[in-house]
Amino acid sequence: MSFSSVDIASGEKGSKKRDDKWPWYGAPIFCVIWFALFYVAAIPSFFSYPKMLYVRDEANHPGEFIGERAMIQLAEYSSIGNKMVGSINNEVHVVNFVKREVEKIVEQSRSDLYDIDLEVQYAAGSFYLWDAATSYDNVSNVVVRLSRKDSPSDNYLLVNSHYDSEVKTPAAGDDGVMVVIMLETLRVMTQSDRPLAHPVVFLFNGAEEANMLGAHGFITKHKWAKNCKALINLDSTGSGGREVLFQTGPNHPWLMSYYQKHAPHPFSITLGEELFQNNFIPSDTDFRIFRDFGNVPGLDMAHALNGYVYHTKYDNFKNLARGTYQSTGENVLALTWALANAPELDDTAAHEEGHAVFFDYLGWFIVVYTENASIAINIVVSIGALICIGISVYFMTKDNVVDAPKVVALRFGTICLVQLGAVIIAWGLTLLVAVFMQAVGLAESWYYGIWMTFGLYFCPMFLGLGLLPAFYIGWTKRKTYMKLNHTIACFMHAHCILIVFLCLLLTGLGIRSAFFPMIGLFFYTVSMIVQFILRLTIKKCFFTVHLLCQILPFFFYTYLMYVFLLVFVPMQGRDGPDSKPDMLLAAFIALMTMHFAGFIVPVLHKFRKSKTFISMFGVLIIIFIILAATPAGFPFKKDVAAQRYYVLHTQRTLHKLDGTTTQETGFYIQPVDTRYSELYDTTLKNVEPEIWLKNNCAEEPYCGLPLYSGRWLSWKDSARWIYSSAPALPVSTELTEVSRQSISLNKKRFEFSLKAGDRIVMYVDPLEKVKITNWSFDETLLVDGHTAPYFIYHVTSLVTEPYNFWLEFEHDAANTDGPYFKLAVSVHFLYHPQHYTPEFREFLNTFPDWTYTTDWLASYESWIF
Repeated sequence: MSFSSVDIASGEKGSKKRDDKWPWYGAPIFCVIWFALFYVAAIPSFFSYPKMLYVRDEANHPGEFIGERAMIQLAEYSSIGNKMVGSINNEVHVVNFVKREVEKIVEQSRSDLYDIDLEVQYAAGSFYLWDAATSYDNVSNVVVRLSRKDSPSDNYLLVNSHYDSEVKTPAAGDDGVMVVIMLETLRVMTQSDRPLAHPVVFLFNGAEEANMLGAHGFITKHKWAKNCKALINLDSTGSGGREVLFQTGPNHPWLMSYYQKHAPHPFSITLGEELFQNNFIPSDTDFRIFRDFGNVPGLDMAHALNGYVYHTKYDNFKNLARGTYQSTGENVLALTWALANAPELDDTAAHEEGHAVFFDYLGWFIVVYTENASIAINIVVSIGALICIGISVYFMTKDNVVDAPKVVALRFGTICLVQLGAVIIAWGLTLLVAVFMQAVGLAESWYYGIWMTFGLYFCPMFLGLGLLPAFYIGWTKRKTYMKLNHTIACFMHAHCILIVFLCLLLTGLGIRSAFFPMIGLFFYTVSMIVQFILRLTIKKCFFTVHLLCQILPFFFYTYLMYVFLLVFVPMQGRDGPDSKPDMLLAAFIALMTMHFAGFIVPVLHKFRKSKTFISMFGVLIIIFIILAATPAGFPFKKDVAAQRYYVLHTQRTLHKLDGTTTQETGFYIQPVDTRYSELYDTTLKNVEPEIWLKNNCAEEPYCGLPLYSGRWLSWKDSARWIYSSAPALPVSTELTEVSRQSISLNKKRFEFSLKAGDRIVMYVDPLEKVKITNWSFDETLLVDGHTAPYFIYHVTSLVTEPYNFWLEFEHDAANTDGPYFKLAVSVHFLYHPQHYTPEFREFLNTFPDWTYTTDWLASYESWIF
């Protein structure tokens, strides 16, 4: 690359020009311009929605999605209230709502063209999920099949969303809005005369929140399941906004081709898929069930805006982003039409040919190519960047004086080492701030005020990337014949080489998100090529060309960082008390920032007093750390970004081997994020969990805790137990040993009958020298050699009959009388607030207004057999 803007031959003139810098006040203006570009392009692009279509205008928009109708339906859905599996609201009122809306659609449909079949499915089954033997009985689904009378195809497209909810939430965003979008999609399709090559099954799923039981019941039990060849799954981890496509396939890149061609408002990225599939996102969707148990490939899409309200009472109709209906509706309608007419549905196995790499650019358009193509692109772009750097360095030797090749080569090698040190320092500073914030109890200061991340984690990156090179330039400015512009360019070249290494490393590891560094390499290479072309015709063009070529990648990276923060920051509030959210956030910010900052920060060295200005980023770090210790940095806010706790009013009954029984009752409190010290230092300051936990962990499986999820066990050190009066449980637990028989000298079979609530968690813990050989639950835990105690999860819906199960044990032949195992039953009553005692209600009211409790009643009872 030639930097002929400084065209000097030698001597005093060269020395004077070599130090020619821009005025110092240009540096803040330079930074403000980049911030302005971010605010005028990246943010508006994310919040860009199409104009909503209204019912009154329907005649002027035939065949189009009418957002207002979906909004009206969601208002009715939300008014039903909480919709837990097994509740009357879920099993009766919501089912009737969906049936009623479908029947309206049938009445208005083109009956001459379409057959519309409506069924309510009640399913039972068992499977293995998340280290638990899971089973269920009588969960409901509403299933609708739309087919053209003139279409003989037996290959269906499946479109799925769920209408059940989590505890206390009306579930407008998760997942009511997707339910009404499916209804409106069905309505529009039934009134159209467009071709429909394959039938479409609309699955309104009644049991997703209870470990995805409804999806399993459909894909393993329903008569139409075997015909479903592709999937559009619709879910949420927030309250509307633009839905992100975060999983595809697997191994069906043709699906992304259809998304690219037909989705009018694309929003997707391979990075999201890889983060989700590597458990960086603390949730899951029905996509897993259809993939693992039905081998159905598909598209997995979810809303992620305002994740603070996810699974809370604030997930209501009022808080849903208004632009959601039309934006997501138009995407779902277009994709349903396209995939239902896709010839690939006739033989999906023939099109199973690897993964796709995909990403959208500010929601304006989407880029899709195969994994094999991405490997070639990454390698070619990386090699091209290195070649251009070599040519550029060669040109520098022609523009400098006095033994130029040797000096330039030596200086470039030194600059590469300095830049490597700058990157290491930048990462180190950023992670050091995260460690400090965690250590002093100021973690998650950015939770509500995301703007805090700028001073805490972006500024350390800018400081580290800029300060060491600034000192190097200051130290060498009188000791080298290399021009300042060349020195700045060498720092950019050195950073480019580091990004090349990162790109090739990710490519070699098979990480498809290697396209992320490739984008920066591509545009930097383009800037060098343009410099070469203009070298012989136009002078003084280096910075102009370079900065113009950085605008598009800057938009791309900052847009993705903004989306990342909007999506992932609320998730950190439910990632568990043992998480390290500041470390995770700092690492992601550092990784993303280095892709663009390494090509922009070096330009600051062109301004006078660059070291002083770059040092201001360090001042900002200190200011923001101080802010974090003030009310401005308090992470939680009433009704907007509350801190989450599980609170269970629990009764524990322990049946000893000698026939005695002990019972205790209390409030079991479990934090869900890492910054719970404020609550424990105030409301719960006199509660010490250590002795209680130590005694119970020694005597009872899973410490005798009424766990609702296996994740809770790893959180137990942050849990608290406060003794109280007994809860008013809606149903008492009754375990009956139906039979005990010897199968052989060293084998016994136990049969039980259990009467309890509709959510049962059982722990089975064989005693020493006893082994479970078989049982009536899913056998995966036994076959795969999982260690005891075994975690069993069972859900029923409006079932009054007892739950019958059996277990077979192998024991020492001499141990004919036992005991053989401990059995614990924990029952959870998640939607029975009418049974809360005054004491429990009063205790919940003691929590500060910036907290949110997910509360219910629970029991734990154990026996030795």
